[in-house]
Amino acid sequence: MTVFILVAGAFTGPYVWRDTAARLAAEGAEVHTVALTGLGEGPADPGAAVDLETHVADVLAVIDSVDVGRGRDIVLVGHDYGVHPALGAADRRARSVARIVHLDSGMPQDGVPALAAVPDQRLREELSGGGRRQTGALPPPARDGWPRWGSTAGLSEAALDGLTALAAPQPLGTLLQPLRLTGAGAAIPVTGVLCTGNGPGIEMVQLRVDVGDQAFQALADPRVTFFELPTGHWPMLSCPVELAEVLIDAAAGRGHRLTPADGAHPPAHLRPFLLDVPERPRERTGNTDLYLPEGPGPHPAVVFVHGGPVPAGTRPTPRDWPALRGYAGHVAGHGAVGVTLDHRLHAVTDYERAAEDVAAAVARVRADPRVDADRIALWFFSGGGPLTADWLAAPPAWLRCLAVNYPILAPLPNWGVVGGRFHPVRAVAHAGELPIVLVRAGREMAEIAATVEEFLTEAARRGAAVEVVDVPEGRHGFETHDSTDEARAAVRRAVGAVLAHLRA
Repeated sequence: MTVFILVAGAFTGPYVWRDTAARLAAEGAEVHTVALTGLGEGPADPGAAVDLETHVADVLAVIDSVDVGRGRDIVLVGHDYGVHPALGAADRRARSVARIVHLDSGMPQDGVPALAAVPDQRLREELSGGGRRQTGALPPPARDGWPRWGSTAGLSEAALDGLTALAAPQPLGTLLQPLRLTGAGAAIPVTGVLCTGNGPGIEMVQLRVDVGDQAFQALADPRVTFFELPTGHWPMLSCPVELAEVLIDAAAGRGHRLTPADGAHPPAHLRPFLLDVPERPRERTGNTDLYLPEGPGPHPAVVFVHGGPVPAGTRPTPRDWPALRGYAGHVAGHGAVGVTLDHRLHAVTDYERAAEDVAAAVARVRADPRVDADRIALWFFSGGGPLTADWLAAPPAWLRCLAVNYPILAPLPNWGVVGGRFHPVRAVAHAGELPIVLVRAGREMAEIAATVEEFLTEAARRGAAVEVVDVPEGRHGFETHDSTDEARAAVRRAVGAVLAHLRA
C-alpha cells in the first residue's frame, strides 16, 4: 500500500486536498494531509513565532505516525511552499520516505529561504529588507490577488471563492528562515509535476539541461521523473482526479525522464543548421560577430538576437550556436550583413541588462561604414522575445523589419513581476507600420504558444503589420530539431520576407 502525505502551499491547508485525497483513497491508498501550524490551525501559544522549522516538525509528526512496515511506501507530496517543509522532513527521515513529489514547486536548496521561490519579485524585495523580524504574518491574497502567487487557470469561480474564503495568513518566519538540508535525503527518488498553465513544461526543462544549466543537471538523474498537467498552479482544485492519477503513477516510478547533457549526443541547440550554408569569414568585436557579404557596401544588416535565459557559463556561447551562425551566413550570402551577438540574459530578472547589450550592439553595427545604417532588421528568438518590446513601443525610422521565431511574447505566469517594459503584447499597440515577421511553430510548448496567440490577437486589434510564417510540424527551435522540407521552406520564406523589407 502507498501512503501519501500531502503538504499544502502558502496560505492554504488540508482542505485543498479534499477531492484529490478522496480519489487516492478510492484507489486503495492511505492518505494524510498535514495541518501546518499557523495556517488556519493556530499555534498552541498565540504569541509563539512560527517558522520553517515549525512546519518541518509538523510534517515529521505525520511521518512518524505512519507505520511504514509491511511494504508500505511513503510518498511525500509538497505543493508550492509546502515542498520546503516536506524536503526538510525527508532529509531527517530519509529511510522512511520512498519518493518526494514536487507539485508545481521549485527546487529548494540548503541555506535558501522559501522567499526565493515567491514569484512576485516586488514582494520578494519588500520582504527581504535587511533586519526584518521573522514574526508576524503575510495577509492572504484578495480574490483578485491570487495570480501574483501562481496562475489561476482552470479554477472555477466557486473554487476561487473557496480558496479566498479559507485562506489563512502565512507566518513570515516560514518564508524567511533558510531551509537546512544535510544531504541525507539526496538519494530519495523524486517526481516533478509541472503545471503548464503556470510555467514551463518538460520540454523547457530539457532545454535548460541541454544548455548546461548546473541547477538543472541533477534533474536528468534516472531517479527523477516528470509529469505535466495542462492547468494552473492549484491542480488539486482545478483537476483533482487527474492529479490523483498522476500521483499514483509517480508512486509507481512512472513518468518522463530527461536526457542528460553527457556529450554522447549533441543537444538540440548544437545540432547542424537545417540549410546547407557555406562557411563565411566573420569579424568578432566584443560581444558581436559580423558575417559580411561580397562587395564594398554599404549593405543592409540583420541582427540576430538569441533567446534564453542562458546560464552564464554556457559554452559555446549563443553566437557560436549552429542555428544563429547559419542564419547569419545565409543572409550574408543574399547581400546583407549577418550579425550575431551574446547578451546577458542569464535569468528572467536580466532583461534590462540584456536590452542594454542588444542596443549597444545595434549601435555598433550601425556605425560600421560597411553597413547601411538606415536599413536594419532585428530578429529575435525564443526567450529573447520580451526584448522586442522596446523596439515595438518606439520603432526608429532605420528599423525596417522586426522578426521573431517561436517567441515568448508576454511574461510567463511563474516569472513574477518583470516590469511592464518587457511585454510585447502591450507594446505592439505602438508598432505602427513596422513590418513584423512571426515564425510560429505548430508543435510549440503550450505556455509559449499562448503568448503568441495573445500577441497576434492584440496586433490584429491594433492594425499591426504582421506576417505569420507557419511551421505546422515544427517544434521550439525547429531549425535544429526538425530538418524537414517544411521547416527549410519556412526558413527561406522568413528570410526572404525580412530581406524584402530591407530592400524596399
